[in-house]
Amino acid sequence: MLYPERRRITSAAMPSPHFQPISRPMIKIAATLSRALAGLSLGLALPAAVAEAGPKPKQLVLVSFDGAGPSSMWAWSRDLARESGAHFTYFLSCTMVLDRETGRTYKGPGKKAGASNIGFAPDKAEVAARLDHIWKAQQEGSEIGSHTCGHFDGGKWTAAEWKAELVAFRSVVENAWKTAGAAGREPEGWRDFARTGIRGFRAPYLSESPALLPTLKAEGFTFDASGVTKGPQMPEDRDGLVRFGLPLIPEGPKARPVIAMDYNLFARHSGAKDNLADAAIFEQRSYAAFRTAFDREYDGNRTPFQLGFHFTEMNGGAYWRALARFTREVCRMEDVSCVTYSEAIRLIDDRKKQATTSAGL
Repeated sequence: MLYPERRRITSAAMPSPHFQPISRPMIKIAATLSRALAGLSLGLALPAAVAEAGPKPKQLVLVSFDGAGPSSMWAWSRDLARESGAHFTYFLSCTMVLDRETGRTYKGPGKKAGASNIGFAPDKAEVAARLDHIWKAQQEGSEIGSHTCGHFDGGKWTAAEWKAELVAFRSVVENAWKTAGAAGREPEGWRDFARTGIRGFRAPYLSESPALLPTLKAEGFTFDASGVTKGPQMPEDRDGLVRFGLPLIPEGPKARPVIAMDYNLFARHSGAKDNLADAAIFEQRSYAAFRTAFDREYDGNRTPFQLGFHFTEMNGGAYWRALARFTREVCRMEDVSCVTYSEAIRLIDDRKKQATTSAGL
């Protein structure tokens, strides 16, 4: 399937605050990386002696999307999931299921009512289309997580501010069909899904304050995917909350490390400004980086491999095309599973238990 044309970024489908002048996100990501590496522990990793015994486990691949707005890109990603046999994780921003009018009812911590760094849906019809994709995607085996609402930097937020944003997210999603004027189309089970079925989280800017993790746990979340790690790492289990980090992977002629996320490639390749003339080059470089990093894990210890994307075209869709090529190649391999974060947690836990039992530990 050819990569279709996408509408350009508008006020209704603004880029995430990852899409800022390079200096700010690079500073924040550097700080996040420092915290992630300082606190890294491999709580779910297998004992070394056990890991060496027996056949290799399946290679897990985790592909995620932040924001999850325009319905056209929902359709494309769901088609890709079906074609490749993959399950994806979508970290939804709740303002993506509010139109501009109803968006005035949302108020982020310390912000004016109706403020959002990523805008709102253009109209209620588009909201309903997005909600339909969300419901169908999770029925197909993909997972919906939270990316908060207005995509604000919570690096200094208190527990009360994080709780307010998390509660607002669940409330907006739970009532989204009614708010969009489509209550009659609300699927049976939607409200239970909104209240209890969304258990994963990724922070805007990958920016966390010390109050976030205990608040996530108190609000019923089971995993956080806001970290950055020096290469693929096993997730860590910290006080009942599983933590994942996007890896640094080698990229480009000099194999310099870059966070395995489309925006970071966009910033490196073209200074976070579209350069359509070189889009094919950027696509090939990205695909090569994805495949090289994957092959290293596949041929090695089979550490789960993560990639992150946004519902926004960058460099003419170069990064989504690279993703499509990658997933179509690897996700159908017999000893590879392209899974959601929650599926990965279960598989890793089962693997650890089976290996421990086999070793008589």
